[in-house]
Amino acid sequence: MTWEPERLDDQRHLGEGDPGGMLPAVAASAAHVRTGYRTAVEARLDRLADHGRPRAIVVAGMGGSAIAGDILAAVVGNGAPLPIVTLRSYQLPGWVGATDLVIAVSGSGTTEETLSVATQAVRRGCTLLGVGAPGTPLEAIATQASAVYVPVPVTGQSRANLWLLSIPPIVAAAALRLVSVEAGLFERVARSLEDLANRCRPSSESFVNPGKSLAMDLAESVPMIWGSSPAASVAAYRLVCQLGANAKYPAIHGELPEADHHQVATLDGPMAERDIFADTAGRTLRLVVLRDVEEHPQVTRRREASLRLARERDVPVTELTADGVHPLERMASLIGLGDYASTYLALGYDIDPTPVSAITEVKARISQ
Repeated sequence: MTWEPERLDDQRHLGEGDPGGMLPAVAASAAHVRTGYRTAVEARLDRLADHGRPRAIVVAGMGGSAIAGDILAAVVGNGAPLPIVTLRSYQLPGWVGATDLVIAVSGSGTTEETLSVATQAVRRGCTLLGVGAPGTPLEAIATQASAVYVPVPVTGQSRANLWLLSIPPIVAAAALRLVSVEAGLFERVARSLEDLANRCRPSSESFVNPGKSLAMDLAESVPMIWGSSPAASVAAYRLVCQLGANAKYPAIHGELPEADHHQVATLDGPMAERDIFADTAGRTLRLVVLRDVEEHPQVTRRREASLRLARERDVPVTELTADGVHPLERMASLIGLGDYASTYLALGYDIDPTPVSAITEVKARISQ
């Protein structure tokens, strides 16, 4: 597979190379925000308040569904009066009990790890909230337990339904008075994603298209992607996941200040070296920093020092800044851009971004 950047401005290739419609799925993000909010309201998530405030919230999910938990924790923020934990596992921790809320998120409604955790939550007497496709085993578990279920109309790959799955837990947190969600927040997020969709549309050429530009930065590199705040770190992790699933491309995730205690050392390693006399450029490290306006002052100093260090060593750098006032707006601006970039990166390598045959094969092998 070879990287050919001219493919990104070949409209015929972008259409034929994306038969599963990943680009249109990313462009539907704004509609997903609105639908996720409407579906959550219709599911009467305010009923969760009848149980009182939980001792803790555990969000169970895998892959793209699990990021709903990370988004929830970042939206609620450090001022949360309780822990919010994302669980990517088959097993509910021993400390989780009847005073806790378990939110089971599965786009397909069939994810075996999530079903296992939801079943355990019911047995322990936890309050359960399910979010996923209608008419699925997850909904059956919730219905049998008389739990609240949000039947979101997912289509295609779960990772393309991020906002359908992520908005209901935020609505639930607002019902529990864990976060203030002012009127119009979700509409503002939807409109910002619509604006991004317009700027990243396939017909927009690479030099003005931020999604294609980021893909060109990432191509032929080993991306080390850092977030400078919890919200930006969620976007960094999401980008790493999308690069793997869409572009089948490896990348490294980090969060400041932690990344400055180990990953920064790679700036002195073999992947940071560039041979200016080589006939062809090899894959070298690229530092990608996702910035947030709400950075700890010391994190700002670390970010600036790390970027200077990289530039002094001739390590390519990409720096992106989140837009918006609310943490959800800022995450959406970075996540949306990363979703487009990962899709365009796949298409630049002539890779169909939708199928994930290796994941399908692993599932088939363990089911035998």
